[in-house]
Amino acid sequence: MVKFYQSKSWRDLRARRLKHDNFECQLCKAEGKATKADMVHHIEHVRDNPIKALDFNNLLSLCNACHNKEHPEKLIDHIKNKKFTNVERW
Repeated sequence: MVKFYQSKSWRDLRARRLKHDNFECQLCKAEGKATKADMVHHIEHVRDNPIKALDFNNLLSLCNACHNKEHPEKLIDHIKNKKFTNVERW
């Protein structure tokens, strides 16, 4: 998967999507907010539908916060893997 995100095809398509969306988060824009897009999100995830990995219409420019909302499973994985650094553990 990492190799895909480093490919020239992905990097070019990502840049094209960001430019098409004026580098604005499309979910924030729908709520009337102007936020810079940092990510390009696959609407249908690559692991679920690899055929659409390079489909321009399957992509959405998002800010980090909105991208994290689209991937709550990543937050759960992060919490599970977190090592506590103090004795009290909070």
